[in-house]
Amino acid sequence: MALPAVAVGLYLGLVWAPPDAMMGNVQRIMYVHFPSWIATALSYLTGFLCSVLYLVRRRPALDHLAQAGVEVGVLFNTTGLITGSIWGRPTWGVWWTWDPRLTTTAIMLIIFVGYLLVRAFLEDPDARARVGALVAIVGFVTLPIVYFSVRWWRTLHQPQSSPNTVDPEMVVALRTMMVAFALGAAYLISRRYELARLEAAAEQSEVEPGVGTA
Repeated sequence: MALPAVAVGLYLGLVWAPPDAMMGNVQRIMYVHFPSWIATALSYLTGFLCSVLYLVRRRPALDHLAQAGVEVGVLFNTTGLITGSIWGRPTWGVWWTWDPRLTTTAIMLIIFVGYLLVRAFLEDPDARARVGALVAIVGFVTLPIVYFSVRWWRTLHQPQSSPNTVDPEMVVALRTMMVAFALGAAYLISRRYELARLEAAAEQSEVEPGVGTA
């Protein structure tokens, strides 16, 4: 479902929708840039909720799903920053500036990359899951800060647009890509969850060599 939706969304955004009145065709990167943040938010939300539930219930499956959500979130977070820099170069004249929106977004990415590093260095599965859950919860706190940064501080980044301020054809293309990226994130999370479950089973079998043998 995700790939056909992306294909349709790219056609609508790159061919069907009109160019922006001010930025021209440069604006078309929006059809990847903004949906990346939708996928980022959904993925990090998955990591946050599953981390909270893990601390309450201590079920390994919740930790696996939290890990999957964070990893996919880091992927789309990076995509959003890269496409934002590409968009910023012709519009702002620089690849990067310490704008509040960009800075808070970079901090969010660093925290969640820290989550992955914590998991990589802690060998005990329970400690890895508990510490990782705490880092994921702290990282998620940055999400609303990123969202409201354009309202709280003076920033080069434009405020969030609404359907009333965007051409209807652009809205259709953008919403199609938002759905496509959300579906793509859900698929990647499901596949990463299965891989995390297999990794945990393999790790357990190493600790207990007799498990699963005849």
